[in-house]
Amino acid sequence: MQRVKKIFRLVHLFVWLLFTFLVGLQLYADGLSYWLPLTTGFILTALFVFYSHFHLLTKYLGKKKRREYFLKLAGIVLTSPLPFVILHPKNSGTWDFFLGYYPIVVITIVPIFLFLSWLARVTETLVLNTIRKEQLEKQAAETELHYLKSQINPHFLFNTLNNIHTLVYKQAPTAPEAVLRLASLMRYMIYESNAITVPLPREINYLQDYIGLQQLRYKNSAVVDLTIHGVPETCEIAPLLFIHLLENAYKHSPARLEPGAIKVRMEIKANTLTFQIQNPIGSNQKKMEVEEPGGIGLANVQKRLQIQYPGQHRLEIVNSGETFTVSLEINGTHTHVHESETQLLHH
Repeated sequence: MQRVKKIFRLVHLFVWLLFTFLVGLQLYADGLSYWLPLTTGFILTALFVFYSHFHLLTKYLGKKKRREYFLKLAGIVLTSPLPFVILHPKNSGTWDFFLGYYPIVVITIVPIFLFLSWLARVTETLVLNTIRKEQLEKQAAETELHYLKSQINPHFLFNTLNNIHTLVYKQAPTAPEAVLRLASLMRYMIYESNAITVPLPREINYLQDYIGLQQLRYKNSAVVDLTIHGVPETCEIAPLLFIHLLENAYKHSPARLEPGAIKVRMEIKANTLTFQIQNPIGSNQKKMEVEEPGGIGLANVQKRLQIQYPGQHRLEIVNSGETFTVSLEINGTHTHVHESETQLLHH
């Protein structure tokens, strides 16, 4: 905000210097020998009218104090011609001279700069209010986004600790490995996920760690078939965006899964990232809702997409009764695009 106000001050200074130069140049070109004092008187009158009214509007604009405003405005109108009349090179110090030039200035010069000061004040107020509104909206969005991210950590931790508890209870030899994998996942969630975007390969590694942690529950081959097409290094993505979709796939699948039963497809093409996950539905969950009561899952993902990718995403959810498929398409994931957005948010 202070930067914008500083820009406005520099614009004022530049415009007045340019205006003074043009007025002096015109009077000099007209062959007036007294062009300098005439220019000085004219500019001082213009400055007095403009900034007196400008600050008057700053104080009373939008407030119901019309009487005070008009009384002070009358004072500005009555006193503003004095610099021009007093500094006029033809000033003879007589009442005839004063009464001759005073009304001319009041009628011609004063209304012009009253209007210009009003226009400048309204324009600056509009710009500042717009920026202030955008900042408030951005702060509200960041607060909500922080809240949504804060939901992820305890939700994920709760589910994973339950799984590790089961392994420890059964004295499974994979329990220590599960603890190490969880530590790796938590390190990413705590230290790296606070950024606006992260490199897509890092998010993929996070998903693979999670899949590896979940795989400890199964004795057969990998139950998740993860396929990636394209070059992930060219993309950045909002962190922790896919984890709920993957959690839901495990949660709503049958207790026993065949190898490759959960299919995860990721495709990076041009400036678009497509993520699709499909899982079989357990026999006791064919009539399930999109998210069970008290869950976070898809609702969290949908809100985050609205905040971080407004107008840039498409989310489709299909429940066929046999399989549950979520397809997500995000535009604007190319590294250069997000670097620009990050710089704008930073500034």
